[in-house]
Amino acid sequence: MNEREPVSKAIHALVHGRVQGVGFRYWARSTASALGLAGWVRNRDDGSVEVFVQGRGDRVDRFAGLLEKGPPGAEVRRVDSKPVAPRESYTRFSITV
Repeated sequence: MNEREPVSKAIHALVHGRVQGVGFRYWARSTASALGLAGWVRNRDDGSVEVFVQGRGDRVDRFAGLLEKGPPGAEVRRVDSKPVAPRESYTRFSITV
């Protein structure tokens, strides 16, 4: 994330559907990085994917919209997202466990 751009928005999202085993986490990292966003993505035991992302408001909104589709091969049924407080500690987007 470009340190000159203020972090103005953050969201926490759970993505449901066929979202594991289709490259969703790698797609999310690539997409968020291309948009200059920071945060993380991880698989959950229930088959969903969990995402925390922060950055410029318009870019976070764009990323949130892209979560609704996901990468080729994914079948996103639902995205539950909510605004959360940005965290100073994130400067890039990573895949976590």
